[in-house]
Amino acid sequence: MPGLDGSALWRVARLENMRNTFLACFVAVTLTACGPVSTMTQGWQQSQAVASDLQQSVGSKPFVGFNWRNGVLASVTINFDGVPKQKSLAEIVELARASVKSHFRQKPNEILVGFAIRPE
Repeated sequence: MPGLDGSALWRVARLENMRNTFLACFVAVTLTACGPVSTMTQGWQQSQAVASDLQQSVGSKPFVGFNWRNGVLASVTINFDGVPKQKSLAEIVELARASVKSHFRQKPNEILVGFAIRPE
C-alpha cells in the first residue's frame, strides 16, 4: 500500500487477520446454533398446540413444557392450574397422551401430567 511504512502495514495486516478470524468464528457459532434454536422454536410451537388442544378438550388451559437431551425428546410436562372438574383423571391422561402424540414430531420418553392445588 502506497504511503504506509512497515509497521503500519503490519498493523493493517493484523487487523485484517483479526477481522477474518472474528468472521470465521461468528459463522461457525451461527451455524452451530441453528439446530438448538430451531429445536426450541419448534418445541415451543408444538407445546402451544398441545396446550390449545387440551384447553378445548378438557376445559382448562395447561402449561406445557418439554425437555430435549442430545436431540431426543426426553419428556413433555403438562401442568394444570387445579384439577379440571369436567373430565376424570383417566380421561385427562388419555387426552394428554393423544395430544402429545399428534402435535410433537418426536415421541417423548415420558409424559408428566400434574395439577397445582392451593393449600386451604
